[in-house]
Amino acid sequence: MQVTNEFLQNLRQDYKSATLDETDVDNNPITQFKKWLDHAVEAQVYEPNAMTLATADKAGRPDARIVLLKGVDENGFRFFTNYLSAKGKELKRNPYAALVFFWPDLERQIRIEGTVEKLDKETSEQYFVTRPVASQIGAVASPQSQIIPNRQFLEEKFDELKSKSEDKTIAKPAHWGGYIVKPTRIEFWQGRRSRLHDRINFEFIKGSWVKTRLAP
Repeated sequence: MQVTNEFLQNLRQDYKSATLDETDVDNNPITQFKKWLDHAVEAQVYEPNAMTLATADKAGRPDARIVLLKGVDENGFRFFTNYLSAKGKELKRNPYAALVFFWPDLERQIRIEGTVEKLDKETSEQYFVTRPVASQIGAVASPQSQIIPNRQFLEEKFDELKSKSEDKTIAKPAHWGGYIVKPTRIEFWQGRRSRLHDRINFEFIKGSWVKTRLAP
């Protein structure tokens, strides 16, 4: 089958599984986020903590990729990565980001915008030791976002580090750690029929969350 523009123009779903009213949404968007995340986990959504992370370079050019949420509280949303990666360099120059969670089975998405800060070294180390050993080695072995000659280069470096680290504790590399996205806007999106989706939006204004409804 060849995917044509005509096929794409006619490819659509009419969402009808749920509704979202202002009265259904907690006045604290972090609490509401946790409710929806719990629902996604209970519904056995594949990788419910997967989120699109969008950053921008100093020229304003956007960049996006999927990362995994590894913590959420009243302070914000946490993820971990290589500080020398493309995203790390972009966040150093421009410490703002957007996150998107999309759970198609539930016909829901959550959009988040906010400022970004590095987590402290102790917090990053505490998470690093909980990772599988292979993932720890991978964090050391991979020069993330840099050009490498081939796959073999990466696998040989991994195997070398693995042999050297047998029966040893693997230290978190200095170039690896966590970030927290401190939200200034959070939107809850529920798909509805005829593209008349429900959009409940929160903005953090003068120390408080203000809840409004947006047109789809």
